Amino acid sequence: MKKASLLLLIVVLFAACKETKTTEKEVVEVEKEIQLPDYPQEIAAVFDKHGGIRNWKSMRSMSYEIVKPGGNEKQTIDLVSRNDLIETEKYTMGFDGKDSWIKQDSAYYRGNPRFYHNLIFYFYAMPFVLGDDGIKYEKAEDLVYEGVNYPGFKISYESNIGDSPDDNYYIYYNAEDNTMAWLGYTVTYGRGEANDNVHYIRYNDWKEFDGLVLPNSITWFVNEGSKLVQPRNTVNFANVTVSKERPDASIFAKPEGAVVAEK
Repeated sequence: MKKASLLLLIVVLFAACKETKTTEKEVVEVEKEIQLPDYPQEIAAVFDKHGGIRNWKSMRSMSYEIVKPGGNEKQTIDLVSRNDLIETEKYTMGFDGKDSWIKQDSAYYRGNPRFYHNLIFYFYAMPFVLGDDGIKYEKAEDLVYEGVNYPGFKISYESNIGDSPDDNYYIYYNAEDNTMAWLGYTVTYGRGEANDNVHYIRYNDWKEFDGLVLPNSITWFVNEGSKLVQPRNTVNFANVTVSKERPDASIFAKPEGAVVAEK
């Protein structure tokens, strides 16, 4: 009886050790998958302040709601493929990796789904989306607001990245604690040429989700060139989740009755 109990204990301990080794191996393999480029020191410090770029790249899905008077707009993103799904009471929109599509009973949404489907995601997932592959960094002049200088970097893209590789972003951060403070961006989609008209968003309302510090709200500003005049409008976010589990790929597929958006 004692021998049988001892044998059972050995088997259990062996299985536990084997399971631990497998788990450790899986962790190492996941770590190897996350290849990080050499970011500028200042950009790396901003990522670290917001929870770390490695932590961000370990996440596989994200969802949030944009607060609107007529009903919230829910967005779900596969952070690996960047496929996305937008759900409202009036329409559903998505990207399946190839096509942008929209399904609605009427012509309620009159914009271009190809342009809009990932637009808010890029504004919301700051500063981490500025750590994507194919990005080039160069120092920019400080942005000044209410007597405070915010150092920054210009972000540009290699020619084969996305639908609008000529877009530029400008990230500005608080020099004292490396918190992201402002985003400047240009819009070239549909114009056929580069555009130097920069729009500005203020980031000063942050909240932590699973170790990542993400915006609770963002505020567009009226500007005259690089002079920031006054707030224009604020977008609030709610019901935010980030996860290491990927969403079901089928939710991004074009449903029956949906229309594919033109590029």
